[in-house]
Amino acid sequence: MRKRRIAPPLLAVGIAAAASLSAPATATAFGASSAASPESPAAKGPLRQFTQQQIEWQRCDANGPATFQCATVNVPLDYGDPGGKTIGIAVSRLKASSTAERRGILLLNPGGPGAPGLGLPVDPLVKFPEELKRQYDLIGFDLRGAGKSSPVSCGLTVDEQSNHPYKPETFTKDVDLARTIAEKCQARAGDKLPHLTTRNAARDMDVIRAALGEKKISYLGMSYGTYLGAVYTQMFPQRADRFVLDSATDPARIYRGMFQDMAKAAEQAFTRWSEWTAARHTTYGLGDSPAEVRRTYWDLIAQANREPIHFEGQALTGDDIRADNRTFFHVRKAAELIAGLKNAAEGKNPDPSGTPGTSGTHGQAEEPDDNYASVAWSLMCSDTRTWSRDPEQYRRDAIRDKARYPLYGDFAANIAPCAFWKQQGSEPQTKIDNKVGALITQNEWDSQTPLFTARAMHRALRGSRMLTVAGGEGHGVLYAPGGNSCADKVATAYLTTGKLPDKDLTCQASAGQAESAGQAEKSR
Repeated sequence: MRKRRIAPPLLAVGIAAAASLSAPATATAFGASSAASPESPAAKGPLRQFTQQQIEWQRCDANGPATFQCATVNVPLDYGDPGGKTIGIAVSRLKASSTAERRGILLLNPGGPGAPGLGLPVDPLVKFPEELKRQYDLIGFDLRGAGKSSPVSCGLTVDEQSNHPYKPETFTKDVDLARTIAEKCQARAGDKLPHLTTRNAARDMDVIRAALGEKKISYLGMSYGTYLGAVYTQMFPQRADRFVLDSATDPARIYRGMFQDMAKAAEQAFTRWSEWTAARHTTYGLGDSPAEVRRTYWDLIAQANREPIHFEGQALTGDDIRADNRTFFHVRKAAELIAGLKNAAEGKNPDPSGTPGTSGTHGQAEEPDDNYASVAWSLMCSDTRTWSRDPEQYRRDAIRDKARYPLYGDFAANIAPCAFWKQQGSEPQTKIDNKVGALITQNEWDSQTPLFTARAMHRALRGSRMLTVAGGEGHGVLYAPGGNSCADKVATAYLTTGKLPDKDLTCQASAGQAESAGQAEKSR
């Protein structure tokens, strides 16, 4: 149970009117007077060098499959100035195994925002069906600024990448920390920050499409990748073929609202967990009623805040324990964890390391790789202008949300670097409202993008269908080891035939789904 980094795995964590490859002529924040699609006459001049570039493929890894190839696709840093600075987008390809059955390309995004996606086509934890591999070139890519795509770094420390709860006595320090993060990013990557946006990532996807000689793309995105996919359908509806959005965000609540939704969902999961655990008191010894289980947990938090609990090589405060909003979505694993912490607090489980850990940061490098957090904050702060610039607004929100969502509300509502982010040149948030066909898949008990946020995405994508896994735990539904065969079958049928279900569907959680979901989230 490590102290969580700021950048959620979305989102993840759960974004019109400016220069885009498909927008009509308009005045833009980038200083360009117009922009057009790569296929229109107006675009052939400024964007021709990108849409018609020759991609040079080479083997990604000498130890990997020979059919797994990598390349760099050049794109404008600023789509409003396509003749200016360029950056490279790292792209991978696993070619369709059947020439006769090949349909086109399936772009893949794992979420983040900013999680590496280059290795997705051959990721051993993603069990792509053979039908998909026969019909599609599986295309992985790292988001602009992330991984191997002209990566950015703000030079953030471990503490600057970690969540912090609201406390009156530390709020001034939290404000200073948020300001420092914004200033570091501006100093280290200020020329790129206005252009690290989801709208530009969608434009990059369309350049990839054009450079590969495809008229349309199909897409499978998870968590934040659902938002990226939705933005693409809004900007390029005529080029969106078959889109699957796994574990969806609410596109209207990107991103501050998304964090607050996580806090609300954590309370719902806590209620479910306390009921489940009370029914198994003889196994876990945490209380024989939901009220008693909750009391046991909060007593443990209070004790750990007085004196850290030494557990699995770490000295954990109560705030360290609360920092992981995912805990209670996996009822059995949560019961095992809290029972283990209780035993450790009572001296029944000596720490096997024999050495107390450092609270929240045990085992982490002194100079961590901050690319993921740097990209995540860049996107989250630039994609939307809904972040308050008033520190006192965050204080008020944190006090309110800690009262109504005690588990995680103060973490979710506390001040963020976006309060001090320079947004000159950034575009307005994308409003998602279209009839492009898409399939949304969602676990009932999702740890990062709650069921109600996926339903909001379903409403915004009016041509979509939604598949809910009743009783499903964890973040991510499709093509996982021990996953849900019912959901996999529906998604594969849509991707291979193009036919959406006639109505919204429900699958039941499989026996191994909760276990594998818990293992996957534990590894993140």
